[in-house]
Amino acid sequence: MTKLSQRHLLGIKNLTTQDIELIFDTAANFKEVINRPIKKVPSLRDVTIANIFFENSTRTRLSFELAEKRLSADVVNFSASGSSVKKGETLLDTVNNILAMKVDMVVMRHASVGAPHFLSRHIKANIVNAGDGTHEHPTQALLDTFSIRERLGTLSGKKVAIIGDILHSRVALSNIFALRKLGAEVLVCGPPTLLPKYITSLGVKVELSLEKALAWCDVANVLRIQLERQQIKYFPSLREYTLYYGITKKTLDNLKKKIIVMHPGPINRGVELSSDAADSHHSIILDQVENGVAVRMAVLYLLAAAN
Repeated sequence: MTKLSQRHLLGIKNLTTQDIELIFDTAANFKEVINRPIKKVPSLRDVTIANIFFENSTRTRLSFELAEKRLSADVVNFSASGSSVKKGETLLDTVNNILAMKVDMVVMRHASVGAPHFLSRHIKANIVNAGDGTHEHPTQALLDTFSIRERLGTLSGKKVAIIGDILHSRVALSNIFALRKLGAEVLVCGPPTLLPKYITSLGVKVELSLEKALAWCDVANVLRIQLERQQIKYFPSLREYTLYYGITKKTLDNLKKKIIVMHPGPINRGVELSSDAADSHHSIILDQVENGVAVRMAVLYLLAAAN
């Protein structure tokens, strides 16, 4: 297989296992490129990509922009906070105005679930979902699973615990889809108030005890508490959350085996992860950041090739 089965990357749910393997193989090649003295290739020099972010982002936006520039694409950045969206312009009008400037591909983050799917039905450009509300964040799941495979050799049969605010996390949902497609066992762990009622229907285990979750897993993917998405209080205080679900280096060192610790960022240091845990030999957080550029290069390259 030499090209993706999809014209857009809207979510992991739409990808086949072959699609994911193709993205991984392409990302591995691009990882070699970004570690060379000259880090650019001319693969997308005739392609214009618009990064349209209706929500705040640092790592994802920088990672996409760097990936685009490494591929020699022309890049247009759009931020809703300083745009006509504030004057009442609709999503479709905003994007159509940008496309009228001859943009070939749109990377979009939006607070509304399904916004990229809506756009994909109305415009001709390729769409990459950089996060839609609490729904999916496909490139994060791809870089997470790529990083696990790079460290452990395979995902088949591996045990991955996703720990923290599952209810408000688009990273959790995309990771569950990707891990299950690649043969991993998945367990979610967190306070009962932060676990969606439907979660077991996705084929995952549920564990309320952090100690038991860590003893079970090969990989702990730790999520932050998304206070900005929470309209009500889901637990008494951050201090109490940390007491029951915070991971320290001591916690990891006391395990009878070595596990990998991951985090999609930004880390609330001292809440879900202590600094000594985040910076320990267990952590592959910086590998995730590096792999994020290579995986996003692969996604953009393959979508452009699908046209």
